[in-house]
Amino acid sequence: MKRNGSFHTIALSFLITFSACSNTKFLTDHQALYIGSKVEVDDSTMRNKAKKELAGTLNDLTRPKPNSNILGLRLKLFAYNIAGNPKKENSLRGWLKYKIGEPPVLLSDVDLDYNETVLRNFLENTGYFRAASSGDTVVKRKRAKVTYTVKPGPQYIIANVNFQQDSTSVLLNKINETAGKTFLKPGDAYNLNLIKGERDRIDAYLKENGFYYFNPEYLLIQVDSTIGNQQVNLYVNVKPSTPQVARKVYTINDIYVYSNYSLSTAVEDTNKNDAVFYKGYYVVDNEKIFKPKLFQQSILFNPGDVYSRKLHNLTINRLINLNLFKFVKNRFEPVENSDSAKLDDFYYLTRYPKKSIRAEAGANTKSNNLTGSQITFGFQNRNTFKGGELLAVNVQGGFETQFSGQFRGYNTYRMGADAALSIPRFLIPFFNFNTRGGFVPNTNIKIGFDILNRIKLYTINSFHLSYGYIWKESIRKQHEFNPVSINYVQPINVTDEYKTRSLQDVTLRNVIDTQFILGSNYSYLFNELIGDDPYKSGIYFNGMLDLSGNIAGLFNKGNTLQGKPSRIAGAIFSQYIKSEVDFRLYVNTGKTSVLANRVILGFGYPYGNSVSLPFIKQFFIGGNNSLRAFRSRSVGPGTYLPPNYGADNFLPDQSGDIKLEMNSELRSRLFSIVNGAVFVDAGNIWLYQDNPFMPKPGGKFSKDFLKELAVGAGVGLRIDITFLVLRLDVAFPLRKPYLPVSDRWVFDKINFGNSDWRKENLIFNLAIGYPF
Repeated sequence: MKRNGSFHTIALSFLITFSACSNTKFLTDHQALYIGSKVEVDDSTMRNKAKKELAGTLNDLTRPKPNSNILGLRLKLFAYNIAGNPKKENSLRGWLKYKIGEPPVLLSDVDLDYNETVLRNFLENTGYFRAASSGDTVVKRKRAKVTYTVKPGPQYIIANVNFQQDSTSVLLNKINETAGKTFLKPGDAYNLNLIKGERDRIDAYLKENGFYYFNPEYLLIQVDSTIGNQQVNLYVNVKPSTPQVARKVYTINDIYVYSNYSLSTAVEDTNKNDAVFYKGYYVVDNEKIFKPKLFQQSILFNPGDVYSRKLHNLTINRLINLNLFKFVKNRFEPVENSDSAKLDDFYYLTRYPKKSIRAEAGANTKSNNLTGSQITFGFQNRNTFKGGELLAVNVQGGFETQFSGQFRGYNTYRMGADAALSIPRFLIPFFNFNTRGGFVPNTNIKIGFDILNRIKLYTINSFHLSYGYIWKESIRKQHEFNPVSINYVQPINVTDEYKTRSLQDVTLRNVIDTQFILGSNYSYLFNELIGDDPYKSGIYFNGMLDLSGNIAGLFNKGNTLQGKPSRIAGAIFSQYIKSEVDFRLYVNTGKTSVLANRVILGFGYPYGNSVSLPFIKQFFIGGNNSLRAFRSRSVGPGTYLPPNYGADNFLPDQSGDIKLEMNSELRSRLFSIVNGAVFVDAGNIWLYQDNPFMPKPGGKFSKDFLKELAVGAGVGLRIDITFLVLRLDVAFPLRKPYLPVSDRWVFDKINFGNSDWRKENLIFNLAIGYPF
């Protein structure tokens, strides 16, 4: 063992030395490899911590940056050097040099005078008005480093902030209204970036109050550094050269909407001879493609309103989010020969094609050896009834088959169709509501059916209908409310084989139950993770409340436990209250790494006509987006162990009324588009109450629920190509809740070298997208 350890140490040392030496041997006698810079702060009055922070900030400003390195090894530079001079860029050596490699950064690339100026400017812009800087170069064995020494001197502090006064000026009065919210505070250090931010803050406030032609360049913030004691006075003024148009408050005059604007014949026509006037604005639509009332939901300006940049931007956003126009153009034009300051408002809208057809094909594979495919054909009709409505019709079909194990031949086939009509407004009888954010509310009407055929087992058809609303407060906040949500699930064929299996495993009886759900649901989504950065910090919250059978229960009193269920049209309807919360916390741990955490809490309360939640509304756990160390839907409820668990012919469909799931995953970029992850998952499901018709020993929720958690861990790879993420996770159990209490932790059973252990415990999950 010692011999092997010594060999590895020698080999690693040789690799480091060889890499370092080989990078400099390619340089000429007059060249030196630039390996970085260091900034030293020379100020005896400054604390060491402050010196260190300032030195780090200044060092980040120096240019150029040295070649990248990993543990001191400049591997990209090494690749560039050993590739030589390839004749073809698409050859192996060309790929190594131009795709992987990085050219050397030389000392000759460093401009000392430029960097010294940059450091002084930064110091002066942050209040060190007497700053000085100098640079010195050290070269040793063809490797060069630069040391910069800065003498910042005392930092100047803001003493007073004064806003220009003139009671006769509307502009100055508006600026003075914002003085209490200024970024410039007495006692703070002078900072040029704060001064620029203050100008932008004032400009934003003025834009919200009608000053359409104002811009930050018209503001002048003067600095008086002669008052002594390293202090400055600041004076906020408007430049005398500011034009009169920038000093006026503008109001909206006429509003024009050109709803069939063509870019190929783009002419900013302001002719309103053919315009239809509707509730304050003109619609130019010679072909009568849109009903004028459509734009009432989107345009937030009315004639006579004071111009507001916020309403300006929100209106543009609402028109885009109608999903009717691929281009939205807007301009404002001052009204000539007017005694007051007025703007005409023009919107030029270029339509999407009215109808479109799409086809999608996909393939999937699961950890239980099921492999399948699905095909979807879709049709979209925009502006169906000339009010911006979107009609979408989809027809889909798919199958899953198992190529290995004892359960071969039990293929699954699914087919169905659905139609959805989205109307860009709240469609509520006798009421006219609207939102003021950047998104138009939608009323959604959906209807569909589905047929599921599991060969040799059962065939089930289902029908669903919903009517509801979806609206956004902002890009991060979304509400969805469906006052009507109907689901009807009915078995139309159950084989004798499945009936026999259901006698052995009571869970299987849930699948073939007739389920009639007549209820309502509401969900709220808050998402701070909007954007393209997968490593950003933020929170995600999705809360849902689902009610069923409450109104029907007022007129039909029933109790299934007493053998007296109520029925509607001959079908037993469900009664329950269900709530679920999905909370996620993402913590950035580096430039290309993030710690992702998730907690799911779900609770269902069946009552009256129901002993448990209907099967399609119950909670499940396990699988590639849940507990990845366990097969899909195979965990729980509680400590219940179903018959044939782990066998090839085991049908994993365990469900419950209560759910607790916790996941934590550290994600980090390994190289290029390849990311790695290490994760731990824990959770379980439980029954709210024992079902005398389907007993599951150990499945009821109790005070010992924490002792019944399943726990698993694993590692994974993600191929992230921006628009698609391919994911492979390998996981194994750490705790099995169905074992005796003293045997549930299985750390001591882990044996990767044992094929029987791997077959029983290693779970491979191949999926698309991140698990959360």
